[in-house]
Amino acid sequence: MCYRDGCGEFKNMSQLTFNLQPDRRSLTVSELTAQVRDLLAKHFTDILVEGEISNCRPAQSGHFYFTLKDEKAQVRCVWFKQQMRGVRIRPEDGLKVSVRGSISVYEARGEYQIYVESLEPVGRGALQLSFEQLKKRLETEGLFDAKHKKPLPVLPSRIGLITSPAGAAVRDVVRILRRRFPNVCLMLFPVRVQGEGSAQEIVKAIKFFNLQKTVDVLIVARGGGSMEDLWAFNEEIVARAIFESKIPVISGVGHETDFTIADFVADVRASTPSAAAEIVLQTRREFDLHVKSLQDALGEQLRYRILVLSRRVHELAGRRGFRRPLDLLRQRRQRADELTSRVALGLKARLEQSRKRFTVAHLRIARFDFRIKIAALRLRLDSGRQSLETCAERLLQKKRERLERLSLQLQERGPLKALERGYAIATDAAGNVLRSTEQVAIGDAVAIRLQRGRLTAEVRKKD
Repeated sequence: MCYRDGCGEFKNMSQLTFNLQPDRRSLTVSELTAQVRDLLAKHFTDILVEGEISNCRPAQSGHFYFTLKDEKAQVRCVWFKQQMRGVRIRPEDGLKVSVRGSISVYEARGEYQIYVESLEPVGRGALQLSFEQLKKRLETEGLFDAKHKKPLPVLPSRIGLITSPAGAAVRDVVRILRRRFPNVCLMLFPVRVQGEGSAQEIVKAIKFFNLQKTVDVLIVARGGGSMEDLWAFNEEIVARAIFESKIPVISGVGHETDFTIADFVADVRASTPSAAAEIVLQTRREFDLHVKSLQDALGEQLRYRILVLSRRVHELAGRRGFRRPLDLLRQRRQRADELTSRVALGLKARLEQSRKRFTVAHLRIARFDFRIKIAALRLRLDSGRQSLETCAERLLQKKRERLERLSLQLQERGPLKALERGYAIATDAAGNVLRSTEQVAIGDAVAIRLQRGRLTAEVRKKD
């Protein structure tokens, strides 16, 4: 089929081409994943998600990986160790929580996941939940067992007191000790009893007294307060320091209704610091006065400022300029955890293989008894030595017999034997045997050897 173009020429219809599909560039998997990541990071920078934790798995690096689910869906979550500062609860399966963070994509597996920045329980306070988790874990380890409790000294002469020097607790303890036992030696180790760093100071004081060994009993005391005020005595490091103490420890923290982890681990729990002072001196009276302390205003201001600055940091972190480095860091951390697991499995397999090779070699060496080989070689050596001695003896005997035979022949055939039959041997002055008269001249001295003795003669005549 032909048609006429604008110039009046006829052309074949088969020469026409139609390109109705526009050109499209194919994306690589990495490019597609990066675009999805940027899209999620742009719209989901600071979100709150509520759900139930499942498949919770702590890594060796300290990071936590878990799944957050509800009745219809689930999403993976990553909580890095650096984000856990100041958070006292630990994620565990079945715990209903509200997580705060951002969504991005882990490019190595192409999965989207929540990078958790903070975590709060739903329905229960964070401090109460942290208290219950730590109490359950330490109780499972046996730190609360009665068999580990050390008895108090009957009448201690030196008492160590760990508390704040500015609190009412120290005044109450000193007043009671002075009144009940004026001669008692009281050593005070001043520490902070609330706020950041207070738990470390309490641990340092306990270790100091155990190292110096200058007291008979320790009192860890503090006045009453809220659960947050008393939290230093709920720290795990304080509980383990009390448990490891070689000196008996009395815990006098808070009011009668207040209970801390230190109370459960201590050898004796006193309801108040005053009661602790009475217990250590075996008094029969119990004081009803419970010391109350004010909350530390400076601590509240610091916490408020940290909260404001933390909010500002989160706002800055949500900007685009900070997202990409943070995503790379998160993925490198997660990749490092995966490589660590692979290396651990590889090392375990190599170790098992080496252990099997060692076992096989050990069995082969055990079957090869060197004592049997040495005994066989010793028998061969003894047999060879005996054979050699026998051959040497026979050869020596043959040589001896031949020597005797040759000696007899020599004696029979020797010139000295002829002397016994009347013969003589004549020699000149040089000792040469004379066999002809031509060997001497008239006047020469001649020595004649007989069988017995020698003669000297002079040549007078030659025939």
